Amino acid sequence: MNEMFPTPALWTDNELLECVSVVPEMPNTASFSFRAASGALFAYDPGQFLTLEIPATGQPGGVVHRTYTISSSPSRPRSITITAKAQPNSIGTRWMLDNLKPGMTLKAIGPAGLFTNAGSTARKHLFISAGSGITPMMSMTTCIWDEGQDLDIVFINCAKRPSEIIFRQRLEQMASRTDGLDLKFVVEEADRYRPWTGYQGQFNQLMLGLMAPDYLDREVYCCGPEPFMQAVREALAGLGFDMDHYHQESFGAPIETKEETPDLDDVVPDDATAAELCFTTSGVTYQCTETDTVLAAAKAAGLNIPSGCTFGVCGTCKVRKVEGEVHMVHNGGISEEDIEAGYILACCSNPIGKVAVEI
Repeated sequence: MNEMFPTPALWTDNELLECVSVVPEMPNTASFSFRAASGALFAYDPGQFLTLEIPATGQPGGVVHRTYTISSSPSRPRSITITAKAQPNSIGTRWMLDNLKPGMTLKAIGPAGLFTNAGSTARKHLFISAGSGITPMMSMTTCIWDEGQDLDIVFINCAKRPSEIIFRQRLEQMASRTDGLDLKFVVEEADRYRPWTGYQGQFNQLMLGLMAPDYLDREVYCCGPEPFMQAVREALAGLGFDMDHYHQESFGAPIETKEETPDLDDVVPDDATAAELCFTTSGVTYQCTETDTVLAAAKAAGLNIPSGCTFGVCGTCKVRKVEGEVHMVHNGGISEEDIEAGYILACCSNPIGKVAVEI
């Protein structure tokens, strides 16, 4: 570039961020956009995060440090945006929602983080998120869109109710202009007086198979609370997905280095590992492997457990476990109260070690 139009510098966290806009997204949630007063451009990978230093009365040093995923795309480098949702006990985000206005400045650290599709050669993506876990997915989707790549994205977001789906209108507008962005929203309940005709309930294996029939061919990125991500991992593993193509970011402290990446200690039934089922009422013991279901083992042992769907939906095969552990991936056919009381669904429960059930 010639001397009349010098190449802009890249922003570093030595320079304060100046707030340029605050856009409400839903109750207690807003997108905060910043610029560098020097005119420097922002360089980062989609999915990375910023750590903001936020004023907080009564806190050590009068500040708190809070980490937020960047919801904007590096393809639009003149500003940078984070989208934040205040929880009931929030300090930093609550201060921003109540006090941060255009023209005010904050110190930021970053960008950083390993949760990104930058450098990936995958052409087919599956983005799965819950609540504000949608923010890195928005950044990655926008970047793919802006770079002119052929979109092949199944975009799944789970929320409490339709009115709490962040970025819904923006995503629907993008999807209306291409056949490569397939939106799937799952809600726990409908908004009052507003019918909902989409998916409703807890995200599960059956929903995944309906939403993305070719999930085995996709690179999966997941973000949300740990119980949600564990349910996604179990659903994928149970369907034979190659977990080398699974990536996740949690609501906790984001990962900055590979050394900080936690080992996922999910239980995965092994067909080479022996297990034992004791049917206490019948007095029958049956040797099997971890990949055998309680239902299949009972039938092989000559016992009958009433069953219907065999997919963990109908709840017909509910039995009480009195000893041991099982790996159960169900699709809504049993309540949390029943699980806490010791009940399992025989059709989708795999014995881990020695297990006793009342049959």
